[in-house]
Amino acid sequence: MTEASQRPGRHPASHHYEATVVWTGNRGTGTSAYREFGREHDIISAGRPTLAGSADPAFRGDPERWNPEDFLVAALAECHMLTFLHLAALGGVIVTEYVDTATGTMEMNNDGSGQFAEVTLHPVVTVQDESMREKAMSLHHPAGEMCFIARSVNFPVNHDGTVVVTS
Repeated sequence: MTEASQRPGRHPASHHYEATVVWTGNRGTGTSAYREFGREHDIISAGRPTLAGSADPAFRGDPERWNPEDFLVAALAECHMLTFLHLAALGGVIVTEYVDTATGTMEMNNDGSGQFAEVTLHPVVTVQDESMREKAMSLHHPAGEMCFIARSVNFPVNHDGTVVVTS
């Protein structure tokens, strides 16, 4: 890392991420038949808790485990929130609470493939003062344009935000 990239506010030109996915669903006969294997797996990344994953229950997955579609919707909501909070801090908007119940629609194709058609974020942002309401609402657009994950997907990520003032 260069000295310039170590100064506050500077970021290296690229970042590397690593996760290991380990299939744990072998019930003794591997993938000998479609209904003979489990979709369970663990997602491992050094220094972090292991995440229990599976397929969506519609695809024979365990409903008590996270599935890739859940992770994608959550990643978009999380990325938007972190970008929004960054912009709020820079813009003098004091956010005291942020909750987003994001939704996504995946469309299936006749050949069994599928893709997300869209994700809609529904953030409810609580700000400290009424004078911050309008500015807070205006931050959703640039947060959406700056979010690394939203910039990486090929479907619309919509925002249906609400701003509440601390009572």
